[in-house]
Amino acid sequence: MRRVKCQSQCYARTVMRDSLIAMLVMILIGLALVSVGPVSVLAQTGDPSASNAGERAIPSATELEAQGAIIGKIFFDKKNVFDTTQPGENKSLFRLANRLHIITRDSVIEQQLLFQPGDKYSKRLLEESERLLRRNSYLFDVKITPVRFENGVVDVSVWTRDLWTLMPGFSVSRSGGENRSRVSISERNLVGTGITLKLSYTDDVDRSSTSFEYLDRNVGNSWATAFFKVADNSDGGTTAVSLIRPFYALDTRWSAGTNYLDNERIDSFYSLGDRVAEYTAETEFFNTYAGWSAGLSGGWVRRWTAGIVFDDREYFPVPDGELPTLVPDDRRLIYPFISYERLEDQFETTSNRDMIGRTEDLFMGTRLSARLGWADEGFGSDRDALLYTFSASRGFGAIKKKALILSSVLSGRIDDGDSANTQLGIGASYYNQITDKRLFITTIEGSIGDNLDLDNLVELGGDSGLRGYPLRYQTGDSKILITAEQRYFTDWYPFKLFRVGGAIFADAGRTWGSNPVGEPSLGWLKDVGIGLRLGPTRASGRDIIHIDVAFPLDGDSSIDSVQFLIQSKRSF
Repeated sequence: MRRVKCQSQCYARTVMRDSLIAMLVMILIGLALVSVGPVSVLAQTGDPSASNAGERAIPSATELEAQGAIIGKIFFDKKNVFDTTQPGENKSLFRLANRLHIITRDSVIEQQLLFQPGDKYSKRLLEESERLLRRNSYLFDVKITPVRFENGVVDVSVWTRDLWTLMPGFSVSRSGGENRSRVSISERNLVGTGITLKLSYTDDVDRSSTSFEYLDRNVGNSWATAFFKVADNSDGGTTAVSLIRPFYALDTRWSAGTNYLDNERIDSFYSLGDRVAEYTAETEFFNTYAGWSAGLSGGWVRRWTAGIVFDDREYFPVPDGELPTLVPDDRRLIYPFISYERLEDQFETTSNRDMIGRTEDLFMGTRLSARLGWADEGFGSDRDALLYTFSASRGFGAIKKKALILSSVLSGRIDDGDSANTQLGIGASYYNQITDKRLFITTIEGSIGDNLDLDNLVELGGDSGLRGYPLRYQTGDSKILITAEQRYFTDWYPFKLFRVGGAIFADAGRTWGSNPVGEPSLGWLKDVGIGLRLGPTRASGRDIIHIDVAFPLDGDSSIDSVQFLIQSKRSF
C-alpha cells in the first residue's frame, strides 16, 4: 500500500510540475510575440514641461550654458503613488493609498540637488542630481527640466513620483532546491523624511534571524549616512553601526566615515548541495577613514583615502555539532591603509535593461582603483602582512545598441613573505539591444584563487548563477560561470501595479582547485531554462521578482530533473 501511495503522489507531483512548465512555456511564447509587436510610447504623467506649452521656446541646454543663464526659481512637482487622473488608476483602493501615503518632503528632495537659485545653469549638474535622486528606494523616477527662461534667468522644475513605502509582508523564495521565508514590516520613507525602519524575521538554510534596521541617508541635511542593525540569530547575533559622509557627487571634495561590526555565526562547507562540515565564526571589525579630492577636472575625478582597519576573526568548533568540524585559522589584522581612485564622468540613461519600464542610470566610463595596507605585529596584528586590492572597469559602445562592460579585481595578502588569499576576478557583459522590447545578454564571470583562506572558498550552484542545480553544489578555489539570456519586455501592466517580462536562459559553469571537503569537481555543469519577470511599479525598492524553471543537463544522479526558483533580485 505504501508503494502504491508513493507512486500516486509522485504521479501527482509530476503532473503538477509538467503543467506548470507547460504554462510557463505558453506565457513565454506569448511574451515573445508581444515583444515584436508595435512599440507604444509610455507617457509619464505630470511632466512639468507640459505646463510650458504655448510659451516662448526655452533655449537648449547648450545655449543656456553659452548664455551664462542663472538658475532662478526651483519648483517641486511631486506626484503621489497613483495618478488618479489616468485611466485605470482612478480606483477607490488607489485613492485610499494616496490618502494614507505621506509624500516626500520638499526639503528632502531639495537637499539632494547639486544646484540652487543663483548658480549658473549646468546640464551636467541637473543630470547628476537626477541620478542621485533616482537612487532613493522611495522614488520611482525623477525629471529635472527648465520650464521658463527670461532675462538670463532659467526656472527649473523637479518632477518626482513617490512609491508606496510601508511594506508589511510575508514572502517565500526558493533557489538551489532550498526555501527561504520572511515576515517583515518596513517603512522606507518615514513621514516623508527618507528614513528607513525595518523589522523582520527570516528563516533559510543557514539560520533563522530576527533583525531591526535603521537607515538615514541624509542625517541633518548633511549628506551623511547613518546605519544601524541588530540581529538575534539562531546561531549567534549581529551588531552593525556606520556613519559615513561619502563622495556623494563627482565634484565632492572630501569624505569621511567609520564602520563597526560584531558578528557571531555558524558557517558550513557544502558538497553536492549538502552540508558536510561546519565551524563557528566570530568577527569584530572596525575602520575609520578620511578622503579628499580636487573635484571633477577635464572629465575625470581623482580621489585619495587613508584610514585604519581593525579586523579580528576567530574560529571554533561548533559546540555539540552534528557535522564534522573543519576550522579555519584565526586572523587578527590591524593596519593603516591608503587608496586611490580615478573615475571618468561618463554615464548613460536607458530602460528595459535590468529593470522593466523604469529609468536606469549606467556607468559606462573607466574606473581604476588601488588600495594598500600594512599590518604589523607591532600594531597588535598576529603577523606582518601587506594587503592589496586593485580593480578596473570600463564600458564600450552604446548601451541602447550594443555595449560591452569589462571589470577585474585582484586582491590578497603577502603574509611574512608568502602569498595568501590571492584572488583574481574577471567579468564581461555583452548587451545587444535587438528592439525596444528584446535584449540579448551574455555574461562571463570568473575568479582564480591561490592559497585561499578556508572561509573564503568559492561556491557555485543554484543560489549563485547555476540555476539548474542545488545551492552550493560545487566548491573550489577557482570558478567560471557563463550565462546567455534572451530578455523580453512587454507593455502588459496588470492592475497598474507591476510590469511583466520574460527570459530564456542557459548557464554553464565549473569550479576547480583546492577543495578540503566533499567530492572533486564534476567539471562543466550546464542548464537551460525559462522564466517570468515581474517589476513592481508602486512598491518601494528596485527589485525584480523571478519565477524560473531550470533543467540541469549534467550533475550526479541525485539531483532533481527540474529546479523551481522563486526569488527577488536587483536585476532582471
